Amino acid sequence: MDIAYIPSPSTGVVHLGPIPLRGYAFCIILGVFVAVWLGNKRWIARGGKPGTVADIAVWAVPFGLVGGRLYHVITDYQLYFGEGRNWVDALKIWEGGLGIWGAIALGAVGAWIGCRLRGIPLPAWADALAPGIALAQACGRWGNWFNQELYGRETDLPWAVEISEGPNRIAGTYHPTFLYESLWCVGVAVLVIWADRRFKLGHGRAFALYVAAYCAGRVWIEYMRVDEAHLVLGLRLNVWTSIVVFVLAVVYLVLSAKLRPGREEVVEPDAPGGAGDKAAAPAGAGQAEGEPSDTAAPADAEDKVKASVLTEGEPAKADLRKAQPAEDEAPEPGKL
Repeated sequence: MDIAYIPSPSTGVVHLGPIPLRGYAFCIILGVFVAVWLGNKRWIARGGKPGTVADIAVWAVPFGLVGGRLYHVITDYQLYFGEGRNWVDALKIWEGGLGIWGAIALGAVGAWIGCRLRGIPLPAWADALAPGIALAQACGRWGNWFNQELYGRETDLPWAVEISEGPNRIAGTYHPTFLYESLWCVGVAVLVIWADRRFKLGHGRAFALYVAAYCAGRVWIEYMRVDEAHLVLGLRLNVWTSIVVFVLAVVYLVLSAKLRPGREEVVEPDAPGGAGDKAAAPAGAGQAEGEPSDTAAPADAEDKVKASVLTEGEPAKADLRKAQPAEDEAPEPGKL
């Protein structure tokens, strides 16, 4: 009986004339667009300006790609600097190899620069982008499917992925750990969106929840993988990294909730309704046009003195005018 499985692409590159379109790069680019699109919607909902997320992403994405590649090359240096290896291959990012830890760490540096230039708080921007980053990872993991990499142990389950013979791999059917992680990241995005709406997460807590939830899944997914990795006390390096980062994220969640409860009221000062607009609002804002303000006062002390002098005898004069009819006023019939 034939075993059901997920077939792998015969090639990860499609050529349009002289231009190669690589599946791995396409998945990364798709993920960036999804993250920016969703992040922009969430940023506007929090009171920010349209386009701010994309402007800061111009800084964050290049930094993130460099950081992700550096983490991969450093932790798997034997693939590029070992005997018989070519160090130039370390620059071939399209062939796969991005470490999420390095991408987030250095991407945060780029985002910090962008936020500083725009005068907005980095935690607020990270909160808006958090579920979008999880969805970007979900898209990016399918790049591993195109490259036939990051699969788990052999299995005959109906959803096993078929791997063909190639360098550093043996033909067979394996656990599609890239698929497991992709689905987990979709779940993380849904969790963050729900928790953010339910608990009004702010000051970086939505982002911390994303980090903690992702790490929790990465531990068991990493444990299933069979590709070569450095071991520390019998566990893969990325398992230890996930545990450490998970603990740090949870600690931040707890401390931040105690020290800075609630959510930022203003995320972008120059946005409509932001701090700039509130500061420029007139003292009588909220009154109908032409309605005098209860707090209105003369411009200076001299005006106050003049006003009191001019109005001091007004009540008596008003009574006198009422007692004496006007000269041109015609008497009513019968009252001569």
